Amino acid sequence: MGTHAALEEVYERLLANPGVVFLLGAIDAGKTTFGVELAKRATAAGIETAIVDSDIGQSVVGPPTTIGLKYSGFGDFSPAALRQSDSLSFVGSVAPRGHMLPLVTGTAKLTQRAKDSGARMIIVDTTGFVSGLSGQGLKYYKMDVLAPDFVVGFERGGELEPVLGVAQRFTPAEVIEIEVGPDVVVRSVDERITFREEQFATYFAEGASRWRVKPTVFMPTLPPEFDLALLDALVVGMEDGKGTCVGIGVLEYDGREDILRMVSPVTAGVRGLRLGSIRIDTSGRSRGPVDLKQLFQTE
Repeated sequence: MGTHAALEEVYERLLANPGVVFLLGAIDAGKTTFGVELAKRATAAGIETAIVDSDIGQSVVGPPTTIGLKYSGFGDFSPAALRQSDSLSFVGSVAPRGHMLPLVTGTAKLTQRAKDSGARMIIVDTTGFVSGLSGQGLKYYKMDVLAPDFVVGFERGGELEPVLGVAQRFTPAEVIEIEVGPDVVVRSVDERITFREEQFATYFAEGASRWRVKPTVFMPTLPPEFDLALLDALVVGMEDGKGTCVGIGVLEYDGREDILRMVSPVTAGVRGLRLGSIRIDTSGRSRGPVDLKQLFQTE
């Protein structure tokens, strides 16, 4: 990822001017590796630091389908430590397309939460969705609400030129470009799916419990006479009623009793459940996306 000397200059520039650092790049461009290394260096330098991980499909902070916030005060950046998020915002999907609003609002909420906690260096990791109108739009709206101090773009063959141009023309951020080097490992689609499934499986392996849930606790609200079987295996966000997602769960439909049960390692502080847009089993294996509009037969 770039030359060693060039990277060192970027680290020094950012550490000398702590602020909101927005990471941009396509899939497997080295954003997360760079972000974690920057967090390590900032923490070692005594700078209060936070990571906001909005890469919902390849999450390293919190489970997939969520945006995760991690404070780095203890200096432990192992994968196991990063998985234990300090706050979450539920998106409900592992792909950004069609989920722009919860991605933008959730990233903004957790970034503000990090600021309010006293973090001076806030590193915002993002998905690799950077192309086309939707990719440019998502990144623009995120930058528009976050007002980052720095945008660091991981460039490979000019693919970031349009979205970096947006950053330069429409935000006050200082834009820094890093050329992606040949040492950056590009994973296959299967490898990325396997990583996501392992993250899910690890999350649900941590003492998952089952309990019955009422049909009245969901957002969106279930219509009268709704077939509860349609919610089987759906991922849900568990909300505390104060604007925070305390975890995720998976719904199980019991056809003998016509009831829903929740499977989750989180058992306390839950007031409502937000319906996601994918089905999984608790081993992490995907059972496909869900279109809630079709499920509810409504707009």
